[in-house]
Amino acid sequence: MWKYRTAVSDRYQLLKDFARENRKNPTLAETVLWQSLKSDTIGTKVLRQHIIGDYIVDFLIPYYNLVIEVDGGYHAERTQQEDDAVRSDFLNSNGFYVMRFTNEQVLYDTECTLTRIQELIERIKK
Repeated sequence: MWKYRTAVSDRYQLLKDFARENRKNPTLAETVLWQSLKSDTIGTKVLRQHIIGDYIVDFLIPYYNLVIEVDGGYHAERTQQEDDAVRSDFLNSNGFYVMRFTNEQVLYDTECTLTRIQELIERIKK
């Protein structure tokens, strides 16, 4: 079960402001996934643009410690992939599962994306 983890106090306010701005200006793919997730299709609470440690994750399903990231085109760049790996390692080492989807997966195959999320939740439940 999820335990609240957040940034140290000297960075928290900056991350909080950035997360709020991200919620106000989501990408199209984030909007599509949020609309699907918040409609209670998975049967549990979902948070968006949530702070964990020194990171802001796109979506968090706290009951299952599941982080969902929606990656735009720049995530294909080598340095961003390295940063994403460090981020995923941090999240994994703190007990979170991390799922990554490209914008295209979310936008053009939303049902498959939701099915994959639900399948992982079912595996976590066991």
